[in-house]
Amino acid sequence: MPPPTTRRSRRRLPLALLAATLGAATLGAPSPAAADAPDSGGGYLVGRGIADVTGEAAETGMMGYSSFDQKTSGIHQRQRSRAFVVADRTSGKRVVYVNADLAMIFQSVRQGVLARLQERYGSLYGEENVLLSATHTHSGPGGYSHDVAYNLSVLGFQKETYRAIVDGIVDSVTKAHEDLRPGTMSLGTGTLTNASVNRSRDAFDRNPAADRAAFPDAIDPAMTVLRFRQGDTDAGAISWFATHNTSITNRNTLISPDNKGYASYAWEHDHAGVRYLDDAPGFVAAFPNTNAGDMSPNLNLKPGSGPTEDEFDNTRIIGERQLDKAREIYDDARPVGGGVDSRIAYVDMEDVTVRGEYTPDGEERRTCPAVVGASTLAGSVEDGPAIPLFEEGMRTPVAPILEALRIDTPSWLATCQYPKASLIPTGLLSNVHPVTPKILPLQIMKIGELHLVAAPGEFTIASGLRVRRTVAQQLGVPLDRVLLQGYANAYSQYVTTPEEYDAQNYEGGSTLYGRYTLPAYQQEYARIAESLRAGSALDRGPTPPDESGRQFSFQTGVVYDNPPAGKRFGDVLKAPEASYARGSTATVEFATGHPKNNLRRGSTFLEVQRLENGSWKRVLDDGDWETTYRWTRINGLTGTSKATVTWEIGADTAPGAYRVVHHGDAKNLLGKITPFTGTSGTFTVR
Repeated sequence: MPPPTTRRSRRRLPLALLAATLGAATLGAPSPAAADAPDSGGGYLVGRGIADVTGEAAETGMMGYSSFDQKTSGIHQRQRSRAFVVADRTSGKRVVYVNADLAMIFQSVRQGVLARLQERYGSLYGEENVLLSATHTHSGPGGYSHDVAYNLSVLGFQKETYRAIVDGIVDSVTKAHEDLRPGTMSLGTGTLTNASVNRSRDAFDRNPAADRAAFPDAIDPAMTVLRFRQGDTDAGAISWFATHNTSITNRNTLISPDNKGYASYAWEHDHAGVRYLDDAPGFVAAFPNTNAGDMSPNLNLKPGSGPTEDEFDNTRIIGERQLDKAREIYDDARPVGGGVDSRIAYVDMEDVTVRGEYTPDGEERRTCPAVVGASTLAGSVEDGPAIPLFEEGMRTPVAPILEALRIDTPSWLATCQYPKASLIPTGLLSNVHPVTPKILPLQIMKIGELHLVAAPGEFTIASGLRVRRTVAQQLGVPLDRVLLQGYANAYSQYVTTPEEYDAQNYEGGSTLYGRYTLPAYQQEYARIAESLRAGSALDRGPTPPDESGRQFSFQTGVVYDNPPAGKRFGDVLKAPEASYARGSTATVEFATGHPKNNLRRGSTFLEVQRLENGSWKRVLDDGDWETTYRWTRINGLTGTSKATVTWEIGADTAPGAYRVVHHGDAKNLLGKITPFTGTSGTFTVR
């Protein structure tokens, strides 16, 4: 990797944007379906569920690249939450695992989900036995954190996107709960070497030989697959693999779950025949991340480059490589036993005294109040270009907030954070308004033989390895039975090893709590692992504050919609051609309203329908890979806009008669929102 001064901003929303400017409970009664299900003889009840978490599809800042210019303009594929509930019928304990097509799980989301689950299930699902994780896509709407740093480029908190995410995750858990059936689990491991590359090699090479020897190619090639069956039926799989979910660049403005979302979609939709809008139980395939902090899918170490020069082709190919390896491991997975359990503790990461047994020099050390490093500005050429610095005299809606964040770092804090060159001491600002998190949830969840270390950030492969070794030793289990589950329960940017921190590349500059952040995590996870192994109670620590009452937004809502002169909402503005050959693209434009009027969560803005036996049947929607829905403002003064629906007609498409349908909603001057539907003329596919 080039030195920090030559590196441009990585696809991390938090630091890039700051730099520029700155849940084991008792089993309880099973669901009626589970109680009536035949007993397969397995020791578990397993359930799976999937739900839509797609937020505002137009004029909302996107989460991940910290670009003020990157705002949603439609949907390539919807974002989804995938949930699994596993109950041990012997002990009565159960756990919930969720993986969602999001950039991060913020503590705001976790608090909202747990509150909703408590309303619905009481103490059955709570902070200890619920684990929420994100795939880390950078192509979804943002504004759902309660920390200023992660909402700035989105112009503040976006209530409707937050609501869609919380509601969707809760829906997926509810479906998994209602799907509980007697079942079994199997576990398999393998290696995948052509879906990631180390984007911070010079920092990685600073690590001791024992760490480097574990990763001869400077990547973590391990894939772990947990297979679920209900009786004799395959129910789902979780496939962990470390690579950034950033095949799609910051030039894109369409919502997409990126390469991991494509892998899930291809397994569920193409192989298992799942049709999301049918709302029927089906195979659920989650592709979560592990210690992906320095793992890029852009194999040529340039944004959108590798294995091809087309970002959407790369998304599909990197997704397919994960899918193919996961299915191979899945087929060879071996049955596992063991109970389920979980422990969680909340830790003030700005104030941890780290014992010498966890520090490189054997001396007692401390973590520091959070600081964003100046090297964050340099970023990386591998995953996304840097955001330009704010120019003197520039006026933006967030200018007063940015001005308030510009304070000097006191010498004692600069010394604590050394050798980081401080840009913004966010830890000193959070008493006024939450800027970056201070109290973080640290969790270890046991699912059969597998132990998930739920980490609220982006751990590099070497830092993840050290945590795994610490936890495996404490639990007395093999290393491959411990996984670092990244992007889980909260978000606090990066975690590097002390040696990597000294390089002050992007990841080191983005390690908030100083050089001894990782040793602090090792110490605290060891404490949690000890409690899990002993079956003892654990001091939960300080409760994270609820910051929902201190949120702001500079986003204006929809004022009103008007169709073009002489048109009604839903009218076709551009008709399809009379016929299309397979392999070509059909395009239809409609007069429409603003998609913020109705997010259509769990529904669709488009349908491709085929005429079958005299009736029109939906064959595609806005969650499918072959379609796109794009919203374009024609005239802001008159509130006029159009929807463009495209369909890339696959080579295997059945010949016949087709049409395109657009569903939308329009808002009048009095604020009334009215749904409408537009339908194109019929065309043939030959």
